[in-house]
Amino acid sequence: MKWMQFLTPVKSISTGEAEQMIKDHPGEDLTLLDVRQPGEYRRKHIPGAVLAPLPQLADYLDRVAPEKPVLVY
Repeated sequence: MKWMQFLTPVKSISTGEAEQMIKDHPGEDLTLLDVRQPGEYRRKHIPGAVLAPLPQLADYLDRVAPEKPVLVY
């Protein structure tokens, strides 16, 4: 993933839309990025989500497959 992708507009979606997106892309068909802090992730996270704390997001970009949809929360 390249830094220019940070400048691409993104769409905000509702909780219901996020749930539907997860259902529509089962298993490895979707990348879930949890950008909260490690303690928040440990307390509760969506199964299959990858922890990528927002301050260090650039360090985790190699875990994002550019061909898959990405849901960031």
